[in-house]
Amino acid sequence: MVVNDDSLGAPSGDAGLDLSPRDVDPARSRRGQRKWLPIVVLGLVIASAGVIVTQFLTSAIDYYCNVDEIGTKDGCETGRRLRVQGTVDRGSVVDDGTVTAFSITFNDVSMNVRYEGDPGGIFKECIPVVVHGTLQGDTFSGDRIEVKHSNEYMADNPDRVESELDSPEGTGCSAPA
Repeated sequence: MVVNDDSLGAPSGDAGLDLSPRDVDPARSRRGQRKWLPIVVLGLVIASAGVIVTQFLTSAIDYYCNVDEIGTKDGCETGRRLRVQGTVDRGSVVDDGTVTAFSITFNDVSMNVRYEGDPGGIFKECIPVVVHGTLQGDTFSGDRIEVKHSNEYMADNPDRVESELDSPEGTGCSAPA
C-alpha cells in the first residue's frame, strides 16, 4: 500500500525527504540532565527527613528511674537521658537566682540535683518530683521538673488519705543525707 503525501503538501516519493544529519540542539541535550535534578533533590529531602525523625525519636526517649535504681537497673546508666523520681529533702533547696540545687531521696537513697533556673509552681521541700535530665558524675543535671500535687484531694477528703509520714511507701520528708 502506497501512501500519497499530497494532502500534507509534501511531494510523493523520496525527492522531498531530507535524511542528512542534523546538529544537536543544546536545549534538548540538557533535558536529559534535568531529569536527574528532581531525583537528586528528592533523595536529599528523604535523607534529611530520615535524619530529623531519627534525632527526634532518639531525643524523645527518657528512661524512668527511681533514685535507688540509678546504676543498677538497665536503662538507668550515666550518659543517658533519664526521668528520676524522688522526694525533695527537707533543708536541701538552695536557689541562687540562676541555679536551683537540691537533693531527692527514694527508698533511703539520695541524689544531688542541679536545675538551671527556677522550678516555679508548687515546687518545695518534702514533695515528690520527677526530674528530667542527665546524670553527670554524682549530680543529676535537670532541665525539667514535674511536681506531684495531691493537696486538693487531701483538703477535700482528709479521711481517705493516710498521712504521708505513715504511708508504706516511705515518702515522708527527710533531712538531706
